[in-house]
Amino acid sequence: MTTVLYFIIAISVLVVIHEYGHFWVARRCGVKVIRFSVGFGKPFWSVRDRHGTEFSIAPLPLGGYVKMVDEREGPVPEALLDQAFTRKPAWQRIAIASAGPIANFIFAFAAYWFLAVAGTTGVAPVVGKLTPDGAADMAGIRSGDEILAINGEEVSTWQEVNWQLVSYIGEDTTLNLRLLSDEGGQREVQIPVQHWLSDQDMPDPMSSLGLEPRRLALAPVIGTVEDGGAAAAAGMQVGDHVLSVNGRPVESWTQWVDEIQIAAGRTLDVLVERSGQQHTLTLTPASKTRDDKTIGYVGTAPQMPEVPQSWLRTSHAGFFQGIVIGLEKTADYIVFTLESLWKMIAGDVSVKNLSGPITIAKVAGASASGGLESFISFLALLSVSLGVLNLLPVPMLDGGHIVFYLAEMIRGKPLPDKVQDVAVRFGLMLIMCLMLVAFYNDISRL
Repeated sequence: MTTVLYFIIAISVLVVIHEYGHFWVARRCGVKVIRFSVGFGKPFWSVRDRHGTEFSIAPLPLGGYVKMVDEREGPVPEALLDQAFTRKPAWQRIAIASAGPIANFIFAFAAYWFLAVAGTTGVAPVVGKLTPDGAADMAGIRSGDEILAINGEEVSTWQEVNWQLVSYIGEDTTLNLRLLSDEGGQREVQIPVQHWLSDQDMPDPMSSLGLEPRRLALAPVIGTVEDGGAAAAAGMQVGDHVLSVNGRPVESWTQWVDEIQIAAGRTLDVLVERSGQQHTLTLTPASKTRDDKTIGYVGTAPQMPEVPQSWLRTSHAGFFQGIVIGLEKTADYIVFTLESLWKMIAGDVSVKNLSGPITIAKVAGASASGGLESFISFLALLSVSLGVLNLLPVPMLDGGHIVFYLAEMIRGKPLPDKVQDVAVRFGLMLIMCLMLVAFYNDISRL
C-alpha cells in the first residue's frame, strides 16, 4: 500500500505539472479551457473557477488531460469560436502543445537546483570486494580504491558512478577510471567494453565489471523479523545475536545468510544471545527459487549500523551555482533519455529495459524509503523522461501534434484529414504496442 501511495503521489505531481503547462499557455493564447483533470474516468471531486473551467480529480491515476474548446470534438457555439483551439494560429497551437513537456523540464531544473542548494549526501565510491579475474580486477583496480572520475567526468558518490556507467550501456568503448588508492596516490586504469550489457534486461554495470561498493561489516544481529516467516515461527526476535547454527560459529551476517540459504526445508538448531542470556531456537527455513536455484529463506534483515561520516560525501552549492547545476543535470538527463531511446531502436539496448507503471511504482516506493532527497531526485528524473517522451514526433503525443502544426505552417494549410487520421491510428497502435511490451516486462520482473 505504501508503494501504491507513493506511485499515486509521483504520477499526480507530474501530471499536474505537465497539464498545468498546457493550461497556462492555453489561457494566455485566449483558448477557453473546459476541464483540467487529474486522472481518468468519471470525476469524484470537482470545482469551477470564475472562468468556467472545471478542475477535477478522477479515480484512475495514470495520467490527466486539459480539455479545451475544439471544433474537432463537436459543434462550437458562435460566441466561443474565437476561443476555440482550432481557430488559433499554428504557432500558438505549437506553444500550447509544447508547454506540457517544457513544464516537466522546468520542474526537473527546479528540483535539481533545490537539491544542490539544500545540499546532497552520498556514499563515497570506495571499492570493496572484487571478482577474481573480473574486468575490474584484470584492469588493476584494488579493494580500497576510490573512484574519482570516469572518462574525465568527476564523481564523488556511488550514485554518480552508476549514472556515468549506465550512459555507456550498449557501446563499444573504453572506460577510463581515475582512482585514488588508500595510500593516497592517484592512477588511471582502462577497461575496454564491447556491446556492453546490450542483451541484459536489467543491466548491472558494477556487477558486470566485477566490483562491489565498500560495505559495512554487519554483525549477525537481527534487525527485522518478517511476520509469518520461518524466523517468527521459531520465536526469533529483533535484537537477537546469532551465535551458531548447528554448532558452527556465526561471526557475520554474511555467514548467517549462507547458513540459511543452503538449508531450505531442513531443521536447524540456532543459538542466539538475548538480553545477556543464550537460547536455542529450532528453525526450519522456507524454500524459494532464485536464478533457477532453490535457497532457504527465513524472513530476517540485519540491524544496520550507522554509516561513518568519513564514508559520506556532502556537497552544498550557492544560489547561482545551483542554477548552473540544475541546468546541467536537466540537460544531461534529456540527452541520456534520447540516447537510451536511440540505442533501443538501434538494437544496442534490449527492449526489456522498457518499464511500465508497476516498475515505476516499485521505484517510487524504494526512492521514498530513502528519504526526501531520494524521492525528489526520482521525481525529477521521471519528469525529464515524461517530457522527452511526450515530445517524440509520434501522433497522439504532444510531439506528433507539433509536427502537424509545423507542416501546416510550411504548407499554409492543415494536412488533409485522411493523412492526419492515418497518422493518428498509426501512433495509437505504436503506443499500445509499447505499453504492452512495458506491461509484459513489468510482470516478468515480479
